[in-house]
Amino acid sequence: MRDYKSETKKRVEFIRNQLEDSGASGIIFGNSGGKDAVLVGILCKMACDNTVGLILPCSSKCNYGDDMTDAMMISRLYRIEDRLVDLTKTAEAIKKALGNAVALTANAEVNIAPRLRMTALYAVAATEGRLVAGTGNRSERHMGYFTKWGDGAFDFNPIADLTVTEIYEFLIHLDVPRRIIEKVPSAGLFDGQTDEGEMGVTYKSIDEYLQSGICTAEDMEIIGKFHRISEHKRKPPAEYTG
Repeated sequence: MRDYKSETKKRVEFIRNQLEDSGASGIIFGNSGGKDAVLVGILCKMACDNTVGLILPCSSKCNYGDDMTDAMMISRLYRIEDRLVDLTKTAEAIKKALGNAVALTANAEVNIAPRLRMTALYAVAATEGRLVAGTGNRSERHMGYFTKWGDGAFDFNPIADLTVTEIYEFLIHLDVPRRIIEKVPSAGLFDGQTDEGEMGVTYKSIDEYLQSGICTAEDMEIIGKFHRISEHKRKPPAEYTG
């Protein structure tokens, strides 16, 4: 297990260096109320008092229910400024406009919300001289379980090297409320959605594979497939150089 006291100190210093190097005056992150966002919010607040968590509900009922409740609870508990931007009508307007040009697939439709959230985060960041903090973890990145140009976009990410298992350990070390730690991992893209249900493999198996290279043949096939088909997400865009 990592030394999370030392990890906290190093990550806070990393965040402060990012601010100093960029000349930015503050930080903004998407406060979904989920485990990753909570850890990022706490670390950013430790590093910079001028940290804002943007709560960005979009369409699904869970965004307006438990997710929002948890996000606001964390904001109060750790004295993180929060702001609410409801993106539901914006998403509906975009889907309606696109309907004149294409019949959207379900996958294309659910990725609209993460991209709208990132648009909102960068709009506020540009207006107020902030950096956008990423909230993705190592397990999700390996699986490609993030939206390209959505939650996959950020100025810095203080938890990118941590597996989901380590995120849980870190939150326990910081004495975060059990409600957050025991919450079923979900991107909240649609009602009833869970990360593990969509991927067909548990984070425990993914993390064991990442740490030791060992897992069942069935899980290894799923992990390998997700990693292969998502390689484009982890690479910079191709550019013709002559």
